[in-house]
Amino acid sequence: MTKEPLIILTGPTAVGKTALSLSLAERVNGEIISADSMQVYRGMDIGSAKIMPEEQKGIPHHLIDVLDPDEEFHVVRFVQMAKEAMEDIRSRGKVPILTGGTGFYIQAMLYDIDFTESGEDDSYRRELETYAKEQGAEKLHEKLKEVDPISAEKIHANNVKRVIRALEYYKQTGEPISRHNEQERQKESPYAFAYFVLNDKRDRLYQRIDERIDEMLLEGLVAEVEKLKEKGCHRGMVSMQGLGYKEILEYLDGECTLEEAVYKLKRDTRHFAKRQITWFKRERDVIWVDKDAFEYDEEKILQYMLAVLQERHVWNH
Repeated sequence: MTKEPLIILTGPTAVGKTALSLSLAERVNGEIISADSMQVYRGMDIGSAKIMPEEQKGIPHHLIDVLDPDEEFHVVRFVQMAKEAMEDIRSRGKVPILTGGTGFYIQAMLYDIDFTESGEDDSYRRELETYAKEQGAEKLHEKLKEVDPISAEKIHANNVKRVIRALEYYKQTGEPISRHNEQERQKESPYAFAYFVLNDKRDRLYQRIDERIDEMLLEGLVAEVEKLKEKGCHRGMVSMQGLGYKEILEYLDGECTLEEAVYKLKRDTRHFAKRQITWFKRERDVIWVDKDAFEYDEEKILQYMLAVLQERHVWNH
């Protein structure tokens, strides 16, 4: 059975994935599927650094502007939507290019990992949610440390949703979710793929992040969040937990000054970029594309990527 081709282009936030993905799509006759948990939402343009229709160079983009901010978006839904987009792209004889920075989504898609919920009893989940609210995220995280130290090591205490999911999985199956994920991770990919991670020197990346956030503010990030708030968006929503939204909401809710919100946003975005790089380093099969090694010349980067794609039979010239 010949495997279907799939190109992945990822990397930390602000590294320059968008521009490169457009050039790549032009060369390989591709279409882009966004692997981004924020760009999927309508009305969340500036804070998610969304590519606007006029910037898309006529290349179709999928999974952008398809949900309202009050809708839930998670890995199971992402995989389902991305697979539909992929079939659609292939039906036109084009190559799908999965691009974006949400590593967890990319992993799930690439190895067809099963995250479907087992069992419908959500009373335990509600119990854990209440516990987290009353006792705090750290206490909940300690519960996870007791039953599944490996997951506790990997999942940040503030990521209450994933901590709960891991505890729930343990209660339902009696085995740590880390073991389940490890088994799933050993799966072979059903695709003929190339998994590129674009990266840059840390100081340059951090500078890009700061510049990008300053630009977002000039473009009207505060007004964008204000508008979402007027429509009833609040911090309890999945969409509003994204970087750039939760910090500005804190400012709009009078919990800090704008200056403090921006400071926090820059700091947390740098931390996020660092965590993304750590994540990609743990993934197998990735091809690192360090911009400095190509003297920041996009044409050289593209030529290298095209050579890899031909060598791996992902794309034939």
